[in-house]
Amino acid sequence: CPPPARASASAVRQGLLDAFAERHRRVLNVLVRRNGRLLTGAFSALVRSPWLLDFDCKRSWFRHQLRALHEARGGHFPAVSVHVRRDHVFEDSYHQLHARTADELRGRLSVRFAGEEGIDAGGVAREWFLVLSRAAFNPDYALFKPSAENTTTFQPRENSYVNPDHLLYFRFVGTVVAKALYDGYLLDAHFTRSFYKHLLGKPVTYDDMEAIDPQYYRSLKWILNNDITDAVDLTFSVERERFGEKVVEDLVPNGSAVPVTNANKAEYVALVTTFHMTTSIRKQIDAFVEGLRTLIPADLVAIFNENELELLMCGLPDIDVDDLYAHTEYSGYTASSQQVQWFWEVVRAMDAEERARLIQFVTGTSKIPLEGFAALRGMNGPQRFQIHRASGGADRLPSAHTCFNQLDIPEYTSAEQLRERLLLACREGHDGFGFG
Repeated sequence: CPPPARASASAVRQGLLDAFAERHRRVLNVLVRRNGRLLTGAFSALVRSPWLLDFDCKRSWFRHQLRALHEARGGHFPAVSVHVRRDHVFEDSYHQLHARTADELRGRLSVRFAGEEGIDAGGVAREWFLVLSRAAFNPDYALFKPSAENTTTFQPRENSYVNPDHLLYFRFVGTVVAKALYDGYLLDAHFTRSFYKHLLGKPVTYDDMEAIDPQYYRSLKWILNNDITDAVDLTFSVERERFGEKVVEDLVPNGSAVPVTNANKAEYVALVTTFHMTTSIRKQIDAFVEGLRTLIPADLVAIFNENELELLMCGLPDIDVDDLYAHTEYSGYTASSQQVQWFWEVVRAMDAEERARLIQFVTGTSKIPLEGFAALRGMNGPQRFQIHRASGGADRLPSAHTCFNQLDIPEYTSAEQLRERLLLACREGHDGFGFG
């Protein structure tokens, strides 16, 4: 029938466009960088293929769309005045902002800290966003917990219900993120990859479990890769604690009576990881996303992937390559190995975005410790940046083990080959993650 034929033709045209854009990706991004209006005109089709666009081009398009949305809503809104005590910044901000409508929140933010002089020309609001975003992770609120991978990335607590206002607070934090993105301010709020995926409406995979619970992830990996006959005694159920009592929850109807076997273990791994990363914190996720949507439409933020969303929210880190070099360890290679020398040549030639993607790829976050790379941490405590020689041929991409801040590099035969493969792995980082 005609409609499917038209849809098929449209898909073919999009496929041809994607293939052309992939071949000329660098040139297209240079053109877009010079004239951002191209993404709302002649190059608008690229927005439907966001993997072809560099982060700064996407960010410019995002800002343009928000300005257009602001104008479409009227363009002029009363100022949003916030007067808070620094040592009670979360509670005071919540009480003054949580009930405001979306249009009320569109106004210019004016912040004053009690007992402190200073007219807010933007600097005080900038500080307020940073202080408030850090306060949200205060364990006294029981909202977020650090990932097992490190103490700088967070995700919602399953038992945040111990705070009776937890869902209202999650919605408020989502609203604060929305206001920061809307006004172009940065936050000090780094989340796990899986949580960023939830904010984008993207599905999580069992590989995302590695950042949350590396030991559990390794157990699941073993189950998938080995014959589990008579080796495990598992059912399609999970046991967790609620108000001090053990509660069994089924992953499928009557799951506690369904044994895990070689035939169904893949289904079990998919269901149990979905339970831990999604089902068990579904209400928290929904509340946060509801707050985010007050000012940020889903279709605008969808142009970013989960790594880019962190950069959009937190900014590009200032990476000191000399500091990173001084605190890197090697295995299978030495500092004088040809591949290692090429690696540092490539890193020093990278721009800020490429370096941020590299750090995200290897450590799981773009956040750099205040003390520098000497203070980098992994799942077992202090853990320096590591470069390991990877087995296999030079046709493989580099892989990363974020639990150990470890980058595995094959024995490439030229600096250009290493550069090309490394940048591709960092750009498509979720596909290059290794098993730690």
